[in-house]
Amino acid sequence: MFTTKRKRYLAAATTAALAAAALVAAAGPAGAHHGHDHDHGHGRQVDLQLLALNDFHGHIEAEEGLTYPVGGAEVPAGGAEYLATHLAQAREGERYSTTVAAGDLIGASPFLSAAFGDEPTIESLNAMGVEVSSVGNHEFDKGIDDLYRHIEGEGDYTGADFPYLGANVVDEATGEPVLDPYWIKRFRGGVRVGFIGMTLEGTGDIVAKSGVEGLDFLDEVETADKYAEVLHDQGVDAIVVLLHEGGYPVEEDTGHDCESLDGSGVGMSGPIVDIAETMSSEVDIIVTGHTHQEYVCSVPDPAGQPRMVTSASSYGRVFTEIEATYDRRTKDIVRSSVTGANTVVERDVAPDPAQSELVARYQDEVEEVAARPVGYISEDITRGATRAEEFPLGSLIADAQLDRTADPALGGAQIALMNPGGVRADLLYDEGEAGVVSYGELYTVQPFNNYLVTMDLTGAQILTILQQQLPSADRETTLFMQVSRGFTYTWDTSLEGTDQIVADSLMLNGEPIVADQTYRVTTNNFLADGGDSFYEFANGTNRLTGEVDLVALEAWFAENSSADDPVEAPELGRVNVI
Repeated sequence: MFTTKRKRYLAAATTAALAAAALVAAAGPAGAHHGHDHDHGHGRQVDLQLLALNDFHGHIEAEEGLTYPVGGAEVPAGGAEYLATHLAQAREGERYSTTVAAGDLIGASPFLSAAFGDEPTIESLNAMGVEVSSVGNHEFDKGIDDLYRHIEGEGDYTGADFPYLGANVVDEATGEPVLDPYWIKRFRGGVRVGFIGMTLEGTGDIVAKSGVEGLDFLDEVETADKYAEVLHDQGVDAIVVLLHEGGYPVEEDTGHDCESLDGSGVGMSGPIVDIAETMSSEVDIIVTGHTHQEYVCSVPDPAGQPRMVTSASSYGRVFTEIEATYDRRTKDIVRSSVTGANTVVERDVAPDPAQSELVARYQDEVEEVAARPVGYISEDITRGATRAEEFPLGSLIADAQLDRTADPALGGAQIALMNPGGVRADLLYDEGEAGVVSYGELYTVQPFNNYLVTMDLTGAQILTILQQQLPSADRETTLFMQVSRGFTYTWDTSLEGTDQIVADSLMLNGEPIVADQTYRVTTNNFLADGGDSFYEFANGTNRLTGEVDLVALEAWFAENSSADDPVEAPELGRVNVI
């Protein structure tokens, strides 16, 4: 069911690539003193520059609360108008430069972009010169058809000027990729660099199943190795992988020679380590994302050669600059020449006028919608510092979802469970008008437009779901399920494995949860499909799909808050952690 659309895009991409190649050939020299040819008698070597982004998530506005640590202080950072200027300055004098990204450019976006289906973000990225990106998991938040809309355009919306690559995203019936697997940047003088783009293999477990029905997400290493050979057969040996999977800088020396802006990361952990250590040595550089971390690391490839692995944090607050020498004789990157560094997108530069105009245009259109009051709070209601803890806003959302589905005609829910990653921002008392919750603020908290699903689960299944909060072979991190009022249990961290979730401690309104008794449980459709590796939800029966989570939360605030009776932050302790 994906073949027709893919062929149409591939044809367009081929035409665009030929046109771009013609423009490059006609453009002539672009720089003054950087990006020059070495060995001028033969023009054997040239300097390449890659500028890289990841996990932009639609943060086109220079938001007041968007900061990054610099010199021990949090400084304002990010915003498309400043990012564009930084990128333009970095490109100055560079003849062989391209700007790339490693996915999650859209999805889980602030209200300004999300209110227009993330079209403002794609327009912004087009204008700032992004030339190619891998897809990430959030590119699938609204399903493959919406991703095609961003690739191909629709009506007056022209879509992305750059190819979205997904080498490991295939039609499960044919095994063929439904997106372009790779893209070749053709510089002047026959210099060619191949880019393979992929999302993480686990994407199908962390997005709503309905949006990726009929798709498989293949192993990252096997896919990269396959297309590295394809590129090699086309005479392209300078190869960069854009991969929406990443790692974490750690303080201990892991033998990976990492650098981070705050100086804390000297080693690396996480999924990217094994991937980078086993991926074909034909790949010269790996640009990563997904974990929202900032690092420039050297990880030995299977041949024992150092290979650069980078990530540029998130939200456009950092970009990576990679420099490398390309040898025309070998048609490859000189691995020993590769250097890289991350730069904070501070707002101490002149804003890019085109980006300022774009942001202002959408702000004018969305201002009235975003400012609409939807509820009242008496204090900050916040997320946790991590996704491995109970937090007030998670409890409030679970309570709201329980209340909206408790009526027997609407689901008859007794318990509601909320994933921590679905809560994307805090509700702050002093944000905008004091104590007033606007629609824009609420949207930023829950931007995914997931539906509420109420289902039958046995007590034993509920226990299994709670056990699936713990790290496993499919997920290395703990995800702390946020639970509705009346449901309690004990988490004993002194015990091993799944025994940490004390089986006989599960209670509902003071009564023990019985293993073979059935309960009505509400969650969002992402979790209902087994998302975030909470696979047991997928075995729930007698499902009833309700309203969109954001609609439910807005309605709950309308019914449960007023200027005279604002909402307070729920008290913690529904889960007894010992």
